[in-house]
Amino acid sequence: MPNILVLYAHPTPHHSRINQRMADSVASLAHVHLHDLYETYPDFHIAVRREQSLVAAADLIVFQHPIQWYSMPALLKQWVDMVLTPGWAYGPDGNALRGKDFWLVATTGGSEASYREEGHNRLPFSVFLPPYQQTAQLCGMRWLPPHILHGAHQANEAALLAHIDLYRERLATYPHWPELQTINGSPSSTHEVD
Repeated sequence: MPNILVLYAHPTPHHSRINQRMADSVASLAHVHLHDLYETYPDFHIAVRREQSLVAAADLIVFQHPIQWYSMPALLKQWVDMVLTPGWAYGPDGNALRGKDFWLVATTGGSEASYREEGHNRLPFSVFLPPYQQTAQLCGMRWLPPHILHGAHQANEAALLAHIDLYRERLATYPHWPELQTINGSPSSTHEVD
């Protein structure tokens, strides 16, 4: 059975409309390690070796978080800076993550329509993905098409439940996803979101 590490990063989970429910929905899956970074490191002092051992043991690494200022929350950025070190995650002899899968699972406050040239954000959401994609590429991980919910504040309950159910189903059935049969094990550069 594959080992899945979900790095859950929500600075205010008690105000979360969907992220906390998503995290709770997958916590009981036997092969999923739900790792709440803000609960574990409220002081931002990250135990690097512990984190590296968690990541090294995983087949699929999931970043689950709300999009904040077109990027990841501050503690997850700190985690990336501290844990994905040269000589371990990338660079000469840095192959600890090579061949693993990387999946971004995120929510936005803005609607999908706001991520268009004529929308509030003026750019498609895919424009904000390259830092994630390049992190996966640099570390030799396979980039999987992200699972994004736009307009999380406005979505109705049926849409939220469908998104949560799909998230749980995807983690429950990993690695038997249709797109993994066509990627053939190499890092993907797709910009698609579902």
